[in-house]
Amino acid sequence: MGSGAVVSACASRTITTAMAPAPVPVPTPVAAIPKAPELAAARVPGVPQGVRPDLFKKALAALNRHSMRIPSHDRIAIADFATSSNNPRFHVVNLGSGQVEHFLVAHGIGSDPEHSGMLQRFSNEVNSEATCEGAFLTADYYIGKHGDSQRLLGLDPTNNNALDRAIVVHSAWYANADMIGKHGKLGRSQGCFAVGETELAKLFEQLGPGRMIYSAKV
Repeated sequence: MGSGAVVSACASRTITTAMAPAPVPVPTPVAAIPKAPELAAARVPGVPQGVRPDLFKKALAALNRHSMRIPSHDRIAIADFATSSNNPRFHVVNLGSGQVEHFLVAHGIGSDPEHSGMLQRFSNEVNSEATCEGAFLTADYYIGKHGDSQRLLGLDPTNNNALDRAIVVHSAWYANADMIGKHGKLGRSQGCFAVGETELAKLFEQLGPGRMIYSAKV
């Protein structure tokens, strides 16, 4: 994979929380997302299926900590970077019903220089090409280099450069499920939350602006 050519979508840093026109409907996937081993584990009471209890607890604590800055508390997304990119480790949780959707998501080149498939480190530094940790507020949609994309605001000292770094949610070919069959892992972004090309519309529909993404490795 040509990981050096993989770039994040960049755009104006003007932020609004108004909903943009809805993304196009998701087409039929060309490859099924593989089922992570942990998704088959027995469910822990009060914890959504497939989400690690300790991580879920930390995400809820972050939601509470930033509650005044996050308009919508009905759903949150949790990016679990303790597991490999060949697992669907981006979880969108409905806090009312407990239902959860799982997505594949790529991490940054700077977080995995040897391309092992595992995130090795976080960084908030500009030009690090790394994933950063902490709570993000989803902001407005725009059309960038990778097509439909969504800006993010970093709410913690560990990710408060997210806007300047153009850390966003977008889709990419290197985050498609068929990459796992070919390479055993996804490609890498420059720090963005990159999901499969056929999965982005579904993710946008569930997440939308004004909600929290929590990124961690615990």
